[in-house]
Amino acid sequence: MSHPHEGALGSAGDFDLASTPLRIGTVTLNVRDIDHVSRFYQEVVGVRLLGSDTSAASLGAGATPLLELRGDPDLRPGDPHAAGLFHTAFLLPSRADLARWASHAAENRVPLTGAADHAVSEALYLSDPEGNGIEIYADRPSRDWEYRDGMVVMVNDPLDFAGLLATAGGEVWDVVPDETVVGHVHLQVGEIAAAEAFYGGVLGFRTTCRYRRASFFGAGGYYHQLATNVWHSSGAGTRDDRTAGLAGFEILADGDALGTARDRARSAGTRLAEAPDGLTVFDPWSIPVTLRAT
Repeated sequence: MSHPHEGALGSAGDFDLASTPLRIGTVTLNVRDIDHVSRFYQEVVGVRLLGSDTSAASLGAGATPLLELRGDPDLRPGDPHAAGLFHTAFLLPSRADLARWASHAAENRVPLTGAADHAVSEALYLSDPEGNGIEIYADRPSRDWEYRDGMVVMVNDPLDFAGLLATAGGEVWDVVPDETVVGHVHLQVGEIAAAEAFYGGVLGFRTTCRYRRASFFGAGGYYHQLATNVWHSSGAGTRDDRTAGLAGFEILADGDALGTARDRARSAGTRLAEAPDGLTVFDPWSIPVTLRAT
């Protein structure tokens, strides 16, 4: 029998992701046409340009960077079957914010790749001009999250567009609200067991859901800050850093979580690089994950 998780912190206004011991910081992408991709994230997604030069751009919400672009026209195009990014998921503060973004997407004929009601959240999906996946989503309150046998119940049901759009309140979309964060990063990997051993066993996330050749990982009561799947990438080898796509991502970690991850990485013989405020570890597909102290 499924039931709400008693005492869980919530979202959509009642979940403080900043209180979790591990959460996503900045996602970094290698892109071939930085001007084109940067404009897309500003005009379509709605993140602000925080700074740029000829080969890099920082985009975010308010003054907080969420996405870093590194431009290099000599990169090879991304391989849709390689290990790397499945999507970067931008978490909006409320359902009304999601409704306003959905209206903006419809009015501007933004091509969507999907839409879903996941029970814990409502989500819209699209891709940037170089094929990097994007999710725009809003969480349901934690009282509506259900758990069964210790795992969160997530589904892939049709999204109620009419019901969603009715909550927009007549306001026009401009930019993402300042409270917007990268709620989770979803990766393509070569093997689920190896992903669980690294993201769970080394970094310290808890496996919160297993669903159709995918695993979801959470920390601090949130249903997932990370996900991995083998839907298009089963058996993929290490990532080629001369290919466009995911360059790496940042996890913001409190002192205990950072220390535990460092000790586990050393014990496991994981490739890592130390830094004064954290460390960078490399997952089994050579994706760099930088843990930075909060």
